[in-house]
Amino acid sequence: MKIIAIMGSPRGMQGNTGRLLEEVLAGVEEAGAETEILSLKSLNVQPCVACDICHKTGGCNIRDDFESIKEKLLACDGFILASPNYIFSVSAQMKALFDRCNGLIHCMALEGKYAAMVETSGGGEDEEVLSYMGRFVNTMGANSVGGVGSAIAGVRSFPDEEALFGKARDLGRTLCSAVAGQTAYPEQEAFISGFKERMSGLVDFMQEYWPYERDFWALKRSK
Repeated sequence: MKIIAIMGSPRGMQGNTGRLLEEVLAGVEEAGAETEILSLKSLNVQPCVACDICHKTGGCNIRDDFESIKEKLLACDGFILASPNYIFSVSAQMKALFDRCNGLIHCMALEGKYAAMVETSGGGEDEEVLSYMGRFVNTMGANSVGGVGSAIAGVRSFPDEEALFGKARDLGRTLCSAVAGQTAYPEQEAFISGFKERMSGLVDFMQEYWPYERDFWALKRSK
C-alpha cells in the first residue's frame, strides 16, 4: 500500500504542520504502508493560467512539477493533504496545486481512493480549513476518512499534545484501514454521485472544446 503526503507549508516539514503530519505518518507506517512526502516548498507548482490545454489533451503545458505530482496521485492508494491555516484557507502553495487539478476534478480521476487532512493554525478555526480540503478530496472522486487540526502552543508544539498526537496516529491507521477494506462513506458517496453527474454534464456541454474529457467520459460510460 502506498500513501503519499502533500505538504503545503512554505516551511516544509520543519513547521507546525510538518510536526503534526509526522504523527499521522507514524500511524500510516504502523499499519504497514509505504509513505512518501511531497513538499511543495521544494517543488515548483505554478498557478493555473486557464489555457484549457488539460481539458483538450489530458496534460498541462506548464513545465513544472505538477505532472509528476499528478502521476503520483493517480498511482497511490491513498493520500494526505497537509496545510497551515492561512486566513481561513490553505496556503498559497497548496491552493496553486488545487487549481492545477481542475482536469482531475472534471474527470473525477481519483475515484476509489481515500484521503486524510492535516491542518494547524495560529488561533483556531481549524474545522473550516479541514472541511475545505475534504470537499476538494470529494470533488476529485475520492473519499475523506477525516482530518486532524489544532491551534499551536509554540514552535512545533500544541495544547494537549498526547491526545492530539494519539488522534493523528489513529487517523493514519484509519486511512490505511479504509484503503484495505474499501470503507463506504454514504454521505460522501451522495455528494460524489451528484458531483459526478454535474461534471459529466459540464463536459457534455463543452465537448466541442474539451475533447480529452469528452472521450474520457464516453469511455467511462461504456464500461
